Amino acid sequence: MTLLEWLAQGLVILLLGLAIPIAWRLQRALATVRAERHALAAGAEGLAEATRAAEAALARLRAGAEQAGRQLAEKNAVADTLREDLRYLTERAETLADRLEQGVRAARPLAQDAHAPQPDPAAPAAASPRGAEPRSAAERQLLQALAGRP
Repeated sequence: MTLLEWLAQGLVILLLGLAIPIAWRLQRALATVRAERHALAAGAEGLAEATRAAEAALARLRAGAEQAGRQLAEKNAVADTLREDLRYLTERAETLADRLEQGVRAARPLAQDAHAPQPDPAAPAAASPRGAEPRSAAERQLLQALAGRP
């Protein structure tokens, strides 16, 4: 045998010497896994059961979200109709308020001219216009309407 063959065989022996402890550790680890096979199977079954429960809960959650979405859409449709009704009523109220204001403005100068007392130079001037009664029937009616009386 040549020196090269001796070196090759020495290298193989060295590598086998290193492989034996690794193989021994691997064999012990496999024995442990085989011994714990039932626990591993039980853990896998528990994981599968948890996955099924999570999928069922997710399906219930999705169904609840869809139902809530439908209810919200229904409420939104009702709210839209109410909003349109309120917009219509507001526009009508604004129109009536404008008409009432125009009527009051138009009636005020007429009422003042018709019922304006002629100043008496000998009589003293009235001091309190706030405490005085309204000057015309239109003002009395307007004050009664604003006060909410028939």
